[in-house]
Amino acid sequence: MNAILEMRGITKTFPGVKALDNVNITVKAGEIHALVGENGAGKSTLMKVLSGVYPYGSYSGQIIYEGQERRFKGIADSEELGIIIIHQELALVPLLSIAENIFLGNEQAKYGIIDWSAVFARTKELLKMVGLDESPDTLVTNIGVGKQQLVEIAKALSKKVRLLILDEPTASLNEKDSDALLNLLLRFKAQGISSILISHKLNEISKVADAITVLRDGSTVETLDCRTEEVSEDRIIRGMVGRTMADRYPKRESRIGETIFQVENWSAYHPLHANVQVVRNVNLHIRRGEIVGIAGLMGAGRTEFAMSLFGRSYGQNISGRVRLHGREIDVSTVGKAVGNGIAYATEDRKTYGLVLEEDIRKNITLANLQGVAKNLVIDDIRELAVANDYRAKMRIRSFNVFQEAVNLSGGNQQKVVLSKWLFSNPEILILDEPTRGIDVGAKYEIYTIINGLADAGKGVLMISSEMPELLGMCDRIYVMNEGALVAEFHAAEASQEKIMHAIVKSGRR
Repeated sequence: MNAILEMRGITKTFPGVKALDNVNITVKAGEIHALVGENGAGKSTLMKVLSGVYPYGSYSGQIIYEGQERRFKGIADSEELGIIIIHQELALVPLLSIAENIFLGNEQAKYGIIDWSAVFARTKELLKMVGLDESPDTLVTNIGVGKQQLVEIAKALSKKVRLLILDEPTASLNEKDSDALLNLLLRFKAQGISSILISHKLNEISKVADAITVLRDGSTVETLDCRTEEVSEDRIIRGMVGRTMADRYPKRESRIGETIFQVENWSAYHPLHANVQVVRNVNLHIRRGEIVGIAGLMGAGRTEFAMSLFGRSYGQNISGRVRLHGREIDVSTVGKAVGNGIAYATEDRKTYGLVLEEDIRKNITLANLQGVAKNLVIDDIRELAVANDYRAKMRIRSFNVFQEAVNLSGGNQQKVVLSKWLFSNPEILILDEPTRGIDVGAKYEIYTIINGLADAGKGVLMISSEMPELLGMCDRIYVMNEGALVAEFHAAEASQEKIMHAIVKSGRR
């Protein structure tokens, strides 16, 4: 089988750090090639070199594509040859239609006028290819994340893709949508389209990958051929982190005390559609030192519940009561929620969790400025000391605390988010997808931090789409479907089968 792509000796340096050091990767025609490594290993940087985001001249090494050396000056150059990259953060315009999104920047026009008949006809063909039956004029905002991911792929197909690069394509998808996407990649493979798949979900990689290249600290560790050898998840992990991880979840001896947090009859309605109830009479409690999970499929209402609870950040016509240590508290604004000991680490750390253009220091102290102020004036020395303390305790990998958050890996960004909320000294910490898009090594570190919170007597509410994560970390798990809690399991009795059964059973009512 001939190679469609060879990247030889790729080296990329940023001020003060070598992001890629003599990286080599070969992708054969018509194969699914997985690219794995810890956050900060250089995966995304390598793909930005390939796609022309980092143009020729800003790196050293060679890109050989379809037998010729290529020197891309920008994304347009690589796309012209059929190299299409789909980033983890989808690049769709919510208030444009599916058809408009697919052909945005690639408009089908005659004499300067868009041929809408041709656009809609071609869109229908592309949607059929990816398994969507939506109308081309459907607004992207009205379809789920899983379908939006398929629209991105349809957009790639419209550009006559030959090498498709997917960066964490299933990070925001439920199991059903993830399977559909992986099966689509297998169909593309049968049609001769090559794919590079970046993912931290090793079970998905094991399912579809023909070969796996492992990066660590900006260098190529090895390439594994899944067609000639059995490649286990433990084998991949050993290459990624340089050691064997016997346990994915740190051990913890639960010391659970009295009930400290209660939510009673909590309801909320859609922020734009006042007649659509998205959270339905939720009742839950958390005890001191307890990690409580919320399981559910995408769209079950878990994030909507968490955001409506945290300062009414989402929804309208919100009703219900919240009690902390038996006393009713006011969570009607974010400031009041934080002031009453509630913290919320959002699932979207880049949009809502961090000020990306600010440095680590300012992000860490943002939720508790009074903690680093004297007479309403920020004490720079105190702020610096706090930031350095959390950088050390949380093992945030950076040059120093003056590094901008935008330049950190996903795992280190998440540690900054957690540091910010820990510095606010909460009683209850709500974690919404705390390890999304984070490699297995950084996940373990995040899990250790979560366990430490419970050991310190805090209450933790953990929302996750990864059921093994909930089963491995939580003392108790609620199951949510269609905005309501439909089941509750203690850790000893919980299983993926029981959780899915509860969801399916509740959906039939």
